[in-house]
Amino acid sequence: MKKIFKKAIVYILMLEARAVLWKYKPKIVAVTGSVGKTTTKDTIYTVLSSAFFVRKSEKSFNSEIGVPLSILGVQNGGNNPVIWFKNIFEGLVLILFKNHYPMWLVLEVGADKPGDIEYIAKWLKPDIAVITRFAEIPAHVEYFESPKDVIEEKKKLVEYMQKDGFLILNFDDKQVFEIKEEYNRKTVTYGMEDGADIKGSNNLFLYEDKKVVGITFKANQNGTSIPVNIKGSLGVQHIYPALSAFAVGFSQGLNLVSMSQALSSDHKSQPGRMKLIDGINNSTIIDDSYNSSPLAVRWALRTVKEIETSGRKIAVLGDMMELGKYTSDEHKKIGNLTADVCDVLIAVGLRSKSTIEGAVESGMNEKNILHFEDSVLAGEYMKNFVKEGDVILVKGSRWAMRMERVVERIMEHPEKADELLVR
Repeated sequence: MKKIFKKAIVYILMLEARAVLWKYKPKIVAVTGSVGKTTTKDTIYTVLSSAFFVRKSEKSFNSEIGVPLSILGVQNGGNNPVIWFKNIFEGLVLILFKNHYPMWLVLEVGADKPGDIEYIAKWLKPDIAVITRFAEIPAHVEYFESPKDVIEEKKKLVEYMQKDGFLILNFDDKQVFEIKEEYNRKTVTYGMEDGADIKGSNNLFLYEDKKVVGITFKANQNGTSIPVNIKGSLGVQHIYPALSAFAVGFSQGLNLVSMSQALSSDHKSQPGRMKLIDGINNSTIIDDSYNSSPLAVRWALRTVKEIETSGRKIAVLGDMMELGKYTSDEHKKIGNLTADVCDVLIAVGLRSKSTIEGAVESGMNEKNILHFEDSVLAGEYMKNFVKEGDVILVKGSRWAMRMERVVERIMEHPEKADELLVR
């Protein structure tokens, strides 16, 4: 009965969303890729909001139900039928009566299984499609025949976009860039390599009192070079989204200076996405607990490697889910890299035992490796383990591992947990 109810609700909300798009005709930016979708969506929103009335999808609303909810501007009802019926009513109000509706929608579109993106893209028909990056072994791959099939599913967004729309591609990812040749669309590229239309360079860490507090880089376009500072977050995980946002803005005639100012002053990173949080004993937490995949962990570890600190570098890594037959090998590879980057590995979960194997295989001292069954046990142990100057990366798959529970136990101000952590 619940399944029938859910299917009916999803169908009704989808029809309402389509009617709203037909009535108000907003411009639509749709973001997909293997990593960085939510941060990219949020950053594009910040840049476009400096010039237009914009709405973005909340959190990671990127599914067959999340996208209609974002278009209608209503919340997820969960298991509460009253909220779902209220959502339907509010959708009808939008359709029947004139409303001050956004000029732009910035939406995230994901694929958990075959057909997910095609189902949405057929009726969404975005004006701008943004492709972030394709992972060698992407999340949710266990539900597809192969990693290539995941990529083919994500490309459906381009297939169904407006013919006169703009395609925004990551120049540095050759699989993404090849889409330019496959589809005849106006294209703007972004990346850190020479040849990108919007190019990032000179990326450095920002330090205050010998503690890392953010990143700085230059955005370059047609001979113009503008500095961009992002405080409170780290890594190329935030540089690439910024460059993609500049590419979107450029396609709409916005100038680099105003976009940089908007990003430096108005952008706030989402919880659990390479977010810097003050830790106990004057330590620094890099909270990347929102979710995990092999590519995302590698990016995070490479960021940690480059940080200057007086203390230890500690990786608290939970299981990576939905990798299917690639599970053991991918965890081992992460262990290999961790041994090269960190002084201490704290592995959490059953699958992370393979991470330990990889770390030991690459020469990490077993005395510097700990294993816990769940994130609560790991967090409780770390209360008496963290020392001054430590830099602590926390990452793992979202719902299975709940790695934010580690962060909550070692953050300097746990009373701010609801504000700063994934919820």
